[in-house]
Amino acid sequence: MDAVTDVKIIDTDSHVVEPADLWTSRISTQKWGDKVLHVKWDERKKVDFWYIGDRPVFSAWGTANWGWRGGNISIVPRFEDMHRGTWDLPARLKEMDASGVRAAVLYPNLGAVLMSMYKKMGAPELMLESVQAYNDWLIDWISPAPQRFIPMAVLPLWSVEDTVAEIQRAAKIGHKGLVMSCAPQEHGWPYLSDRIWDPVWAAARDSGLPISFHSGGGDVADDFLNPVRFKLDGLEANYIRTAAVSFLKNGVQMCDLLMSGVPARYPELRFAIVESGVGHLPFALETLDYHFKVARLDKVRPEFKKLPSEYFRDQIFVNYWFEKFEPLYLERLGVDNIMFETDFPHTTCLHGEQVRAAINNGLSDQPIETQEKILWRNAARLYRVPV
Repeated sequence: MDAVTDVKIIDTDSHVVEPADLWTSRISTQKWGDKVLHVKWDERKKVDFWYIGDRPVFSAWGTANWGWRGGNISIVPRFEDMHRGTWDLPARLKEMDASGVRAAVLYPNLGAVLMSMYKKMGAPELMLESVQAYNDWLIDWISPAPQRFIPMAVLPLWSVEDTVAEIQRAAKIGHKGLVMSCAPQEHGWPYLSDRIWDPVWAAARDSGLPISFHSGGGDVADDFLNPVRFKLDGLEANYIRTAAVSFLKNGVQMCDLLMSGVPARYPELRFAIVESGVGHLPFALETLDYHFKVARLDKVRPEFKKLPSEYFRDQIFVNYWFEKFEPLYLERLGVDNIMFETDFPHTTCLHGEQVRAAINNGLSDQPIETQEKILWRNAARLYRVPV
């Protein structure tokens, strides 16, 4: 089959950078003072940081490296050093067009770090206001071109009651999916298996919104923030190790989800394991199925009516970007479960001709129907995007 040239894509994992005034412009600083998330220059580290009070909590622009002259994995020091396409909507649309991206799913640039940042505020009311401010801002940001984006709402997972309310609110204001930690226990919250989450699953089901577990959704301190690792291995080696480990952890968290019983108890729910990669997942599913039969789990857990791999095929979506696409993935994961992503504008992202090269690295050998499912049809079905 000829190489893919006329690329039309729904990018199932991309990010938009939060502006420095996102929270200070939407939350009363008169009431909360400098506890509201704000950006200041860190003179010691020579980069902008997000602050809570006088405490720096995370680099402000450090992961939005695409297009920065300083290189792919070094930290972007100031807002003006970022490529405009990371935060400006017209510029972003131009970059999407250059990559053949018709629509993009939008996750926070800060990602799971938001959860640990909110916890440091120590005030539940302010934490909830911060979640709502982000969700409102994202809807406002896409408003000039809503048909080009699929906004994902973050959730106040420290409170089941507030999470349920925010799911309902997010659905009303236009969000197309929900972001939940894939390892809530690493944030001090209950495991996915805990029935305390049942109201959350029920609310998501009733809203019709899929739940995304994005890479790095657990405690990232040992991978991204460990000074000992940086000292021993250096920036580059630690970045490479962290990339591989975070993808492998997605396989672990997929196992957590499948064995939690949640898919079995809520068959209407759909999940996306995001920035997952796919090469390691067939082995994980084969292992689950094999040991499911060894343990005869269905005899002691009657809610399990099917093998783990069957729940996967019915309810879970995964995505890939840089890997060579192998026919095995279709056989073992299913043509209806795989999607494509770019991860723009993070360090590992694809852009422009890189997107075409990635698609032509295996996927172009597949029938056009398979190409279309993976490049956009599966995503359109998951996020209920009009075709």
